[in-house]
Amino acid sequence: MTKKVLVVMGGFSAEREVSLVTGKCAAEALEKWGYQVVTHDLQDGFRLVDVLKEEKPDVVFNALHGNFGEDGEIQGLLDILQIPYTHSGLKTSILGMDKNLTKAIAKANGVKIAKSETMTYAEFKKDNFTIKAPYVVKPVSDGSSVGVFIVAHDEDKKKVFYEDDSREIMVEKFVEGKELTVAVLDDKALGVTELRPKEGFYDYRAKYTDGMTQHVLPAEISEDIYETAKKYAEILHQALGCNTVSRCDFRYNEKDGVVLLEINTNPGLTPLSLVPEQAKYAGLSYEQLCAFLVENAIYRHKEG
Repeated sequence: MTKKVLVVMGGFSAEREVSLVTGKCAAEALEKWGYQVVTHDLQDGFRLVDVLKEEKPDVVFNALHGNFGEDGEIQGLLDILQIPYTHSGLKTSILGMDKNLTKAIAKANGVKIAKSETMTYAEFKKDNFTIKAPYVVKPVSDGSSVGVFIVAHDEDKKKVFYEDDSREIMVEKFVEGKELTVAVLDDKALGVTELRPKEGFYDYRAKYTDGMTQHVLPAEISEDIYETAKKYAEILHQALGCNTVSRCDFRYNEKDGVVLLEINTNPGLTPLSLVPEQAKYAGLSYEQLCAFLVENAIYRHKEG
């Protein structure tokens, strides 16, 4: 019997528009692969519950990004409702979304990380940290380089702005060098891509604007560095307990080596996204990738 897949996209985060593109592309791919596909633009949680009751999907394809989509929120709801869903589960999603927890797990497993300190935005404005410029300021829990600022010199600090003084942020020592990313599928790294933004750094605009970033795949780095980046990504993927797919971002220079920036447990699947590109490089079509996620959806069974 053909599986019914409900593709949930949109949501309430700053990455809503990217999520809609991921959802649209995934839905089209799954239909081509022969699944019965229904889509839902998440704008109201009660309506989502109604749709789940009406449609009774075999699997939910989680195309949500950012808060509520990859931080354990939607995962917890689907666990309670006993509905299988793609990507990682509740615990992994919480760990992967929190940069502090991710870095602690990475360090404990031998993955090199950059020095960082965590504080509220209010504390940041009072200079309650010891890291000197250049440094990066970013939310502890957010994705797609949303709300990320690079402070190259002390006077650049005034450019850092968040609306909420209680916002938890991270000040991380800036690591010079090449920007690398590694997708892991089914516990195996697919490849290493070097990202070369046309201007600035690999921020939200550079990620999702066509022509703003050059993707060099395979990355033009030595074989040992290439393998180190792959190994680190596999280690963190497995240490966090990621299901099916993840993507790790790194910086590399000769002095510091390969340094982890963050992991994404629900990476984008847009036409400009890195996971589909690396999957294709490894011989897997976009449709095959989406079908793999569906066929390996997780389900928290009742105990006893």
